[in-house]
Amino acid sequence: MRALTGIQPTNTLHIGNLFGALLPAVEMQKTYDLTMMIVDLHAITVPQDPAQLRKNILFLAAAYLAAGIDPEKTVLFQQSQVPAHAELGWLLQTVGRMSELERMTQYKDKATAKKENVSVGLFTYPILMAADILLHDADVVPVGEDQKQHVELTRDLAERFNRDFGETFVVPKPIIRSEGARILGLDNPEKKMSKSAASAKNYISMTDDADTIAKKIRSAVTDSLPGITADDSRPGLKNLLTIHSLATGRSITDIAAEFDSQGNKAFKDATATALIDFLSPIQQKMTELLVDEFALIAILAKGAEKAAAQANTKIQLTKAHMGLVL
Repeated sequence: MRALTGIQPTNTLHIGNLFGALLPAVEMQKTYDLTMMIVDLHAITVPQDPAQLRKNILFLAAAYLAAGIDPEKTVLFQQSQVPAHAELGWLLQTVGRMSELERMTQYKDKATAKKENVSVGLFTYPILMAADILLHDADVVPVGEDQKQHVELTRDLAERFNRDFGETFVVPKPIIRSEGARILGLDNPEKKMSKSAASAKNYISMTDDADTIAKKIRSAVTDSLPGITADDSRPGLKNLLTIHSLATGRSITDIAAEFDSQGNKAFKDATATALIDFLSPIQQKMTELLVDEFALIAILAKGAEKAAAQANTKIQLTKAHMGLVL
């Protein structure tokens, strides 16, 4: 079976990205024919500094590889280097409906709720995401709960196109990772950890040093109740238990039982140590990879060649079915 996933190149990758996307992808490459994209065309739906964006693309490539993605097993590439993505994005815009895009949560949040003057690209990017998925015949798409809506749109577009123009696209299914898929903000455990949060205390970056990680964990919002329990009514504490569990491979209940009588400080200190130990080899590998930019660029170029072979075949079939090939 084929799977596809992608992350936008931003200058802050946090542990939510690592545990929710990168590491699950490493596991997926063992059993799926996996395609992984650096979705730079999605990134430019909001203003970007060109020089910084270039650095971010290389940084994300290094993060993928350091986390364990094997470019010999997984097709790893930069989205904009395969023009068929943008081309199919346009063709699918002629199939999509305004009402469908107006229902998209991210657009409603930024353009309607916050009254921001957003780009047209932010409005239409769910269709570009659909093109990304459909170009590569993805059977499954691992996403967070907040992206499930976009995969549902992709399914609708694929079914509509197949009905109107003939069998063309695989109709994909979303895979929602339940544990660790939604790491919450350290300063606000009511909302998802976010690199765009107002305070850096909200998230732990993949490049934070040991002292910074320890300080952020110690200052994480919990509660004043006694004991350490894995209770959904204690979201801050449950969030730290989840992080500890992901870093050690131990169950949340076992961790809670160990520290229940030791108190909050001992638990937070142990959680910080576990996370620092987990991140250290990944951080070291990323540093080594970023020393040689040309090697990273070569890996992405090779991946783009593989991705283009699949994408170009699919775009030609799509255009033929629409009557665009003479």
